[in-house]
Amino acid sequence: MILVLFGPPGAGKGTQADALKDRLDLLHLSTGDILREEVSKESELGLMAKKFMEAGELVTDELIISMIKNKITTETSGKGFLLDGFPRTISQAHALDAMLKANSLKVDNVVSLEVQDSVLIERLLLRGRSDDNEETIKNRLDVYKNQTLPIKEYYKDLGILVEIKGDDSVEIVSENIFKAL
Repeated sequence: MILVLFGPPGAGKGTQADALKDRLDLLHLSTGDILREEVSKESELGLMAKKFMEAGELVTDELIISMIKNKITTETSGKGFLLDGFPRTISQAHALDAMLKANSLKVDNVVSLEVQDSVLIERLLLRGRSDDNEETIKNRLDVYKNQTLPIKEYYKDLGILVEIKGDDSVEIVSENIFKAL
């Protein structure tokens, strides 16, 4: 199974991914974790990505796509996986489709976590990451709405989008995702 977990910053993608990967025996590929790892290693990719992340902007498609392609090629080895934070643009969605199709695979389901902005801002401020200040958070939500939301329509048209209310408790959201799959 290949699953995409989709939603704005603070929607609970990482939390739900942890629950789903164990329950469905999937490898969890988190763009955010991969980026933070590269930044902490101060790799060339990490230093480039850091500039975008600190401004609350999306890292360029080229950087993300090559990084994800490398992870899928080197770490999945036939096992199902869950993508968290990718794709975030239509171009990334098409690149993912092409990567998977080259290996006779496809995305099975896209779970979209739906959460109100006020809840997202509260969650992100409480999380306490260095890039989670109110101005950056609002910018990240605007970027999400303008650049990422069109992907919902793309996956909806493919008939694989599942929308889940993400304001509830972790357990309720997890159970609702599981029922929908």
